[in-house]
Amino acid sequence: MTTEKKKKNKVIPIILGVLIVIGAIFGTKEYIYYSKHVDTDDAQIDGDISPVVARVGGYVKEIKFEENTAVKEGDILVKLDDSDYKVKLEQAMAGQKGASAGVGVSESQIAATAANTSTARANIEEARVKLSLAQKDYDRYANLIKDGSITQQQFDQAKAQKESAQAAFTAANDQYTAAVKQVGTTQSQLAVSNTGVSQHQSEVDFAKLQLSYTDIKAPATGIVSKKNVQKGQLVQAGQSLFSVVNENSIYVTANFKETQLEEINPGLKVKVEVDAYPDADVQGEVYNFAPITGAKGSLLPPDNATGNFVKVVQRVPVKIKITKAPKEIMAKLRPGMSVKVSVSIKD
Repeated sequence: MTTEKKKKNKVIPIILGVLIVIGAIFGTKEYIYYSKHVDTDDAQIDGDISPVVARVGGYVKEIKFEENTAVKEGDILVKLDDSDYKVKLEQAMAGQKGASAGVGVSESQIAATAANTSTARANIEEARVKLSLAQKDYDRYANLIKDGSITQQQFDQAKAQKESAQAAFTAANDQYTAAVKQVGTTQSQLAVSNTGVSQHQSEVDFAKLQLSYTDIKAPATGIVSKKNVQKGQLVQAGQSLFSVVNENSIYVTANFKETQLEEINPGLKVKVEVDAYPDADVQGEVYNFAPITGAKGSLLPPDNATGNFVKVVQRVPVKIKITKAPKEIMAKLRPGMSVKVSVSIKD
């Protein structure tokens, strides 16, 4: 019995010694590791998600995609019934055609009034010549009648011709003034007609734009998700129909404690361990930091100025770009997947 007790007494210190050595080795390795790395498991895959919203209302005529399938930017995914919008476009084009016809009429009127103006100007010159001749005849006859060289009848005739020429000259001037005024009026009408054409052109452009919105296209290349539309459904402008997770926009959002940020800087290398694919070699680098903590950006942010204050270590979202990953793994990564990240703060 005494021998067995002695053996037990020797084994216990040996076991304790081995445990202490193992603990020391493990502790040393952990110390060395954490002196060079900053880790967190409060991280997830993230990505750019583009919501697709109807820009016009209408009944869904055709759906050209299935949920969780790949699409390319510009692909038509949903077609709305465009009958109403085609009618509106035809109405706008008809209005534009009428306005253009009005411009043509105004231009023809301007040409006609311009011709009238030229004619009136020529008539003024002709009336001026006749008036000058009649005035000279009148002056000569006025001198001749004084010495009785001509009869009173001849003088009266010369006077009547002068007055007629004067009236004709005045009438020609009035006609020219009226023609010039008519040109101005017609030009004003043309300006109004041109404004109407521009307005109708805007209406045509708007109608075309509204018609184009009946073809709902993919805003980016990626995978369609959150389908919320069915054939025959009446959708309203502004209604969310589905989302597209952008291709090649996958990154990691890691929520580090504020006490861990001192040695984390943009550009540092990061090892990313995806929970779903723990053996995959995924590498990244620190890209930037969120301007606010996660709590401050929540729906109900904390207000430490009210109530009793309890200090809580805050977390700051840090964006990590994926720089290296197997192609087949990148194709499987989805926003929301849990990951663990380790930032190398020292070489």
